[in-house]
This record gives sequence, structure tokens and C-alpha cells, in this order.
Amino acid sequence: MLALQAARIALALFFAFPIVFMLVSSLKPDQQIFGDLDSIKAFLPVGHVSLDNYTGVFDRVPAARFLFNSIGISAVTVVLGIFVNSLAAFALSRMRWRGKKIVLSAVIATLIVPFETFALPLVWWVNQLPWLEVNGFHLTLTEGWLDTYQVQVLPFVANAFSIFLFHQYFQSIPKELDEAAVIDGANWFGIYRRIVMPLSGPAIATVAILTFLPAWNSYLWPLMVVQSEDLRPVMVGIQYFFQLNPSWGEIMAYSSMITVPVLALFVAFQRAFVSSIASSGVKG
Repeated sequence: MLALQAARIALALFFAFPIVFMLVSSLKPDQQIFGDLDSIKAFLPVGHVSLDNYTGVFDRVPAARFLFNSIGISAVTVVLGIFVNSLAAFALSRMRWRGKKIVLSAVIATLIVPFETFALPLVWWVNQLPWLEVNGFHLTLTEGWLDTYQVQVLPFVANAFSIFLFHQYFQSIPKELDEAAVIDGANWFGIYRRIVMPLSGPAIATVAILTFLPAWNSYLWPLMVVQSEDLRPVMVGIQYFFQLNPSWGEIMAYSSMITVPVLALFVAFQRAFVSSIASSGVKG
């Protein structure tokens, strides 16, 4: 038992080394980063340690704007994704209607299609879609979503894996609760809102994490559809540091800034994440 625990600690440390190196290097100047590579000092905050790289990040790129954009885009995608995908999963798991197994199979089948295969057609489609813009007290109908916030959110709200995960978790909730609620006069949306969703905390937390990660890490799609610097997310901002003279200390500082929120989110919902994954594998 002691050997197993030691092996787990060693494995955890092994996977933590890159993150520790990144965090420590973000506090050092470039010369010291390369000078410490051949020793254990590369993983220790020793030598000339300061926050100069972090202040340099904000001087070199509009990092605050990038962070604001990514936080907003990710938050809206998570909220809409939980609502839309849970509603779809509720209809597929709790309601009775013909063809729902075929629909569920079709949804799951989309998981094998990589995003890169339909990225270009998707760019064409979003450029054809109309949108209402508010100019003072006037509404203007414009065509095309390119270079907007909604083009970074709406195409990724519906997610096949999130629907499948919600579906599997909803299947573990006794359907006798639905029958009791119907007797009390509840409709389907009332069952969804008052019974199923309050009992699905672990699934909600898991979908929130799995939706937040690709939204936060999105790089290819914003690079294709966003031209304005004010609308770009954090991942696109990393390319700014490789122009002219790369500063590896600032690169490590910027990488730390965009990694810490993801780690904090996972740590906050870790138990619910594990519980949901375990429960979703019980049926189906």
C-alpha cells in the first residue's frame, strides 16, 4: 500500500514538472532560464526572481482585453451549452417519442467528425447569417457574423458529447419521480427544472469543465473569423510574443496567466467531475 501511494505521488510530480517549470520560469529573466536548464534550479524560484515578466506582458500585448474576451466568451458558451444540451438530453432520455434512438445515434456519430473537416464550410455559413445590431435606439439587420463575439460562441453551444453525458446521467435518475411530478400537475419543463436538473449537479459541473476548456483554448477558429484585435481571445494573443524578438520569460508569464484559470476551475469541480464520469458509465 505504501509503495502504491509513493508511485502515485511520483506520477503526480512527473506530470506537474512542466507546470512548475512554466510558473518558475515566468519569474526569471531569459538568461537565467537558459542558464538553469541543466540543473534542478530550473524548477526552483532561485536567483533573480521578480514579476517583471508579468508587467512586460501587459506592455507588449493587450493582455487584459484578451483575458476579458476569453472569460466572456467561455462563460456565455458554458451557460448556453448547459441549457441547450441538457434540454436535448432530457428530451432523448425522459420523454417518449418515436425515433429518439435514431436521433441519439446520429448525435453520437457526429463525434467522429473532426472540426477541421467542416471549419471552412462553417466560415461560409456564418458569413451568410443575419444579425440584429443595436445602434442607439435603432435596430439594423446586418449580414455576416465574421469579426464578432457571437461567431465565437453560437457555433459551439450544441455539443454531442455534452448531450451524451447528460443523457447517460439522466438515465440514472429514477423515472418514478417524473410520474409523481405529473400527478402533482407538473409539465415536462417543470420536471426538467425542478427535478432532473437539481439532481444533476455532477453532470452540470462536468459539462461546464468540458465546455469551458475548448472555449478557453480556442485558437484556430478565432484566427479564421476574427480580424479586430479588440475581439481576440487569449490563445490568439500568444502569437504576438513570437514576432520580432521572442522573450521566453514573458511567454512563460503569459502562459501561466492563461493556464491558472483552467487549473482553478478543475480543482474547484474535481469531485463532481469524477462523480459524473463514474455515474455516466453505469448505464448505456
